[in-house]
Amino acid sequence: MSDNLSLLAKARVAYQPKLPKALRKGPLKVSILKGAETEAVRDQAAVKALFPNTYGAPVVSFETAESHTIMGNQVNIGVVLSGGQAPGGHNVIAGIFDGIKSNQGGSKLIGFLGGPSGLEHCKYIEIDRALMDQYRNTGGFDIIGSGRTKLETNEQFDKCIETANKLELDAIVIIGGDDSNTNGAVLAEYFKSKGVKCAVIGVPKTIDGDLKNEYVETSFGFDTAVKTYSEMIGNIQRDANSAKKYWHFIKLMGRSASHIGLEAALQTHPNLCIISEEVKAKKQTLGQVIQGVADVVALRAAAGKNFGVALIPEGLVEFIPEFGVLMSELNEVLAHHEAEIKGAGDTAAMVASMCKHLTPASADLLKSLPSGIQAQLMLDRDPHGNVQVSLIETEKLVIEMVAKDLKARADFKGKFAALNHFFGYEGRCAAPSNFDADYCYSLGYGASVLALNGMTGYMSSVRNLTAGIDNWSAGGIPITMMMNIERRHGKDKPVIQKALVELDAAPFKYFAARRDEWAKSESYSYPGPIQYWGPTEVADQTNYTIMLERGALK
Repeated sequence: MSDNLSLLAKARVAYQPKLPKALRKGPLKVSILKGAETEAVRDQAAVKALFPNTYGAPVVSFETAESHTIMGNQVNIGVVLSGGQAPGGHNVIAGIFDGIKSNQGGSKLIGFLGGPSGLEHCKYIEIDRALMDQYRNTGGFDIIGSGRTKLETNEQFDKCIETANKLELDAIVIIGGDDSNTNGAVLAEYFKSKGVKCAVIGVPKTIDGDLKNEYVETSFGFDTAVKTYSEMIGNIQRDANSAKKYWHFIKLMGRSASHIGLEAALQTHPNLCIISEEVKAKKQTLGQVIQGVADVVALRAAAGKNFGVALIPEGLVEFIPEFGVLMSELNEVLAHHEAEIKGAGDTAAMVASMCKHLTPASADLLKSLPSGIQAQLMLDRDPHGNVQVSLIETEKLVIEMVAKDLKARADFKGKFAALNHFFGYEGRCAAPSNFDADYCYSLGYGASVLALNGMTGYMSSVRNLTAGIDNWSAGGIPITMMMNIERRHGKDKPVIQKALVELDAAPFKYFAARRDEWAKSESYSYPGPIQYWGPTEVADQTNYTIMLERGALK
């Protein structure tokens, strides 16, 4: 074992993840039960037309059998880590490795370096036991690295075929989020249309929690990431309650959904947590959002409490309807008048020039923003010419506008001193919680079963997660059943439908019923560090979101 591993890392490497019953005797003794044919969640005809060879496949479940005939004794499986890191990725790979090695010792696991580009350009290493054993139950994706290359052109697909043929691959497992698994499904369809025997299989990964449905109860990494953030939030709450002089505004990961913010609130009980989906549902303006925050600050100040903790989702501004209109108009204006705007002078001059081309409502909104945010909106663009929302310092925007709102209130006699934080990368590579260690290993082992049986276009699925691991059920679901058609960069494309926070579901209702009390009191919860050892109810517990969704917590 490497000398650079800490004592904790060495102890974690020795942890043996648990498996659902159906997988414990190895992939040779897994019976595959097929359900009814499936259809896409929406836009069924359009999705079917795009996936004529893989659409409609059944959901499958695994059960233990005395014997089961699979494709062969020796297989070559490739694995790709795609997109941002998420705790537990190494355990997915470990599950695949152990699965195929238990089948036949001569089987090979090929790791493609740097994400999908490694598959495209045939850059790889063979993962042997000595290498694998260094990374079990550890955080990060550093065993082979990750990348964000999208496989979406026939030229790229043909290069992937060359790689698969050269290495004599029986299957490729793509570990990624909704976009990565969508690309995997497209690749599976292309391979099948070309008569390529290599199967393509997905594993659901994202700390944002927005890749979930009936069969994917949670994406891996979410549990660990939110527990990591919640420890830090709890520490800040303890500091706020000790110093009693600062408001802490904490931006959390989650551009497309507020699952992280909601789960962190359920774990820590902050004074305020904005849920983007609620803002959109209520069609709130930026001014109304700010007023709501300022009302909580004023409420606490009236009780002599000039301190508190607020959680802000990363993608908040995209959910504010008027802000969405403003960004669309900014993109359009800059596409045609960029030289004029950027040549106007300082930020104030640029705003004045920009406002000449905006609708009155958007012009008023732009002028109301702090100058730093104005500059970010007009200068920072992505390669497609759009606003880079992830670079907008939303927490600073809220602080500045709340301060302005409070200053205009004649009846506000309190003090408002605010500090800003952004918790993002801190949670992506933490050592996985026991739940994620077990869940990821099970997903990887299940993926090996799908791979050994040549089940292309499927995603590994492990369900019934709140019933104890003895009652977890493993299987696979066709990726096409999760798809709908969305407009991306001016074209209609098949994508896995994102799962947003549901306002009529148990997790949000639980939060909504308690937030008024949390706003005025110090009902702070301090979850502390992730517990790797101790009583099962402490060390192996999952997150509040999934417990509430599955009725395991009232």
